[in-house]
Amino acid sequence: MTVPSAEGDFTVRHVHRAPRDLVFTCLTTPEHLAEFWGPAGTHTPPGSIVLDLRPGGAFETTMVNDVNGETFTMRAVYVEVDPPRYVSWRELDSGVLSEVTLVDLGDGTTEVVTTQRGLPPWMRTPQARAGWSTALDRAAAYIAALAATEKNG
Repeated sequence: MTVPSAEGDFTVRHVHRAPRDLVFTCLTTPEHLAEFWGPAGTHTPPGSIVLDLRPGGAFETTMVNDVNGETFTMRAVYVEVDPPRYVSWRELDSGVLSEVTLVDLGDGTTEVVTTQRGLPPWMRTPQARAGWSTALDRAAAYIAALAATEKNG
């Protein structure tokens, strides 16, 4: 594989009002991922998620367009797994490396830094970035609701 260029890198930071263990679990468990994986207007059935959380293990999802039923499958292999601090995977089709670092801020919140490296041009478009942003918004809302339920539980 070729080394990704810096111009194909993209980083997003978000602080979740939830403990790091909970955030990591949400990002690495099919039942949780099914609640938010993919941009607005899609869903990802839990049965379409393969998650073998170990270096070399498979990570696959199939998003379904809510309007026309079109599917998009992402197939990847985990590169590094260090619960609950870090997880990375490389997509098999595009070669994109996704790295997720979770930082416990010490006050019950967690900063998640997500970096994608080596994005092909079609994944750098404003439309692709907007779709990715809605997926991150969905994750934030889901994790916040789950954390509130557990706190009040």
